[in-house]
Amino acid sequence: MDPFRGLGLPRIPGFGELLALLQTQTEALAQLPRTLSELNGTVRELTEATTMAHATIASAQRIAGRLEVLLDELEEPVRALKPGIERVGRVLDDPAVDTVPDTLRRIQEDLVPLVHGLRVAQNRVGSVTGILRRRPRDDDEDDGY
Repeated sequence: MDPFRGLGLPRIPGFGELLALLQTQTEALAQLPRTLSELNGTVRELTEATTMAHATIASAQRIAGRLEVLLDELEEPVRALKPGIERVGRVLDDPAVDTVPDTLRRIQEDLVPLVHGLRVAQNRVGSVTGILRRRPRDDDEDDGY
């Protein structure tokens, strides 16, 4: 037991405590090379990551430069298209455009069969006229012989 305990004086460590402190310090010093080696490996990985990030940034800058050139080339033609696109938009907003699908359907239903019928009739007339041309006329038989 410490005779100075309770008097507010600092306690003097004993031999056992001093040995424990020295042992803790020795263990910490023994692990220092491994800790430094791990720190060295971490710094190496950080350097590699930084190098890769630098290369990635350089590549992104090159791509950004190429995109800027492309946009400069496309900007004027696209701006020139603006009035035409606006006109097309006004035409498409017209309510008459909404009737186009119905009109096309009616044409398909009404006119296509009619055109087909006209073609059939035209073929028949062509066949009849072909037959009439091949037949000798009655007048030709009397004149010749």
